[in-house]
Amino acid sequence: MSKITAADVNTLRKQTGAGMMDCKNALVEAEGNFDQAIDILRKKGQKIAAKRGNRDANEGLILAKTTADGKKAVMVVVNCETDFVAQNTEFNTFATTILDAAIANSPASLDALKELTFNGEALTIAEKIIEQTGVIGEKIDVSGYEIVEAEQTIAYNHPGNRLASIVALNKAGETVVEAGKQVAMQIAAMDPIALDEAGVAPEVIEKEMALGREIAQQEGKPEAMLDKIAEGKVRKFLKDNTLLNQLSVRDNKKTVSQYLNETENGLTVTDFKRLMLG
Repeated sequence: MSKITAADVNTLRKQTGAGMMDCKNALVEAEGNFDQAIDILRKKGQKIAAKRGNRDANEGLILAKTTADGKKAVMVVVNCETDFVAQNTEFNTFATTILDAAIANSPASLDALKELTFNGEALTIAEKIIEQTGVIGEKIDVSGYEIVEAEQTIAYNHPGNRLASIVALNKAGETVVEAGKQVAMQIAAMDPIALDEAGVAPEVIEKEMALGREIAQQEGKPEAMLDKIAEGKVRKFLKDNTLLNQLSVRDNKKTVSQYLNETENGLTVTDFKRLMLG
């Protein structure tokens, strides 16, 4: 059997991110063969992943980023079991590598993202997740992925990386970027359900209409007035919960739509996404 040196262990650790003892044991079992040692560590990860498959992975990081030209913005959610792991530098690097893969490749779905190659290695992101489960000892997953594309996009990462938003605008430029940052923060803070009334699902409006009637009835309003009162409550709901109709956090005397149009004539949001842990 080949002699396993500290340098060998350190080299394997740098390649895989596994702990020193795990690397040493894998090299001993593989009789010094690095490829076999890596396979042993991956199999260990698969075993741990299988054992922890029913565990909740509700902690983690949400990271958002735009391309250099500002025309595409992406968000990913990379989960783990504990906040302790989420705050680890190596976990952050792992999550950032996945975000960069999403930025570079624009996969069509979360499943397609997981099938991308991880950082030039002979592993997909899905396989790397299993490997990292073995390295970290916690259930790891990528549970969220969103992308927007437009003339100008903005990414906002809320401090702590438990919340992020991305927004797409129909025009570009310095003033647009600044306005977009304000809107991205508004999305994070106010959690709108849609861009405007047209984007709200009919069943949501029906539910709010029924709720409005019920509340008005409980307040003893006349039967003939129930529908009109409910319609008023629905209008208020849509104003409060659709992005372009919300009062701007930057200037609460204007709606977001008015704020954008005054920033630059015709400027508006074409799409947005928001993700939050928990």
